[in-house]
Amino acid sequence: MYTDKEQYSFSTCWNIKRHTTGQGMVEEILSLGFRQVELNYNVNDELLRTIEPMIERGEVGISSVHNTFPHVADPDYGTDSVLLGFDDEPRRKRAIELLLRSAEYAHRYGAKAVVVHPGEVPFAYNIDEALKKIYHDEGKDSPAYQALWQEMLEKREAGSQHYLKRIQESLEEVCNVSEQRGYGVSFGIETRSRCYQMPTLQEAGTIIGQMKGAPLGLWYDIGHGMMMDRMGLYDNVREANALIDHVVGVHIHETVGLSDHWCPYIHSKDMSFFDAFLDIIDRSPVKVYELKAACTPEEIDESHNLIVARIAERQR
Repeated sequence: MYTDKEQYSFSTCWNIKRHTTGQGMVEEILSLGFRQVELNYNVNDELLRTIEPMIERGEVGISSVHNTFPHVADPDYGTDSVLLGFDDEPRRKRAIELLLRSAEYAHRYGAKAVVVHPGEVPFAYNIDEALKKIYHDEGKDSPAYQALWQEMLEKREAGSQHYLKRIQESLEEVCNVSEQRGYGVSFGIETRSRCYQMPTLQEAGTIIGQMKGAPLGLWYDIGHGMMMDRMGLYDNVREANALIDHVVGVHIHETVGLSDHWCPYIHSKDMSFFDAFLDIIDRSPVKVYELKAACTPEEIDESHNLIVARIAERQR
């Protein structure tokens, strides 16, 4: 086992479905050699009951929490929602309150950052799912994919400015209140896994640029970026590396085709492509593995060893 895991954290999304107690879930992550954990949005009050004493005793560090935290069952405030972009003012206010609640927990646990899914351009149905099915069945260059992709793009572009403005207003409010309350955490707006969701890397850059001085940056989800690049939404490698100075956290995982949360290098069997993200990982203040349950401890170790060794090689 590679010992150099001090700088890295590990998300509870890997094993949350396997455990009935928070303590058991965290202990399994600690057994991998990690000392820090990201508490994801499915962590509820019941799980926290046995995690909080571990935090207080210094048995585990919390790198970050993932909004909405702790878990909220209402899909309006879930991870795939308009969230900070709601036109309905009471709902938008509620989304702001919940994000501030996440920040309060992050502050209490000594975490550095809150991972935020800011919102989306709403569609009448899950057009992303339809596109991914055509991508798998007929390919990206097929007429069916290209036609539906154009339709999605036109509608997304027509609505993006409006929702971007709403999201920015919400984030400004959140950052102001968070600073007034002395939470001392960064808010990272995350690159998303569905093509109608916000932000693209360009949209993230716009918001960050207009909110200079705020405790806000990009939460760069590497696998999601790879997926959106493959679907045709943006140039992931170039645009992500251009925002390297604004990254507050990374989710480390790799995408095989359009399936995400795999161990970098190991599951894709591509031993060079992931190198394009090593500088971002190296520079990122918070580095979190966000892997699926299918990844084994041996694969996680092997992947981590490759990442750490390759970053060290680049530094030499």
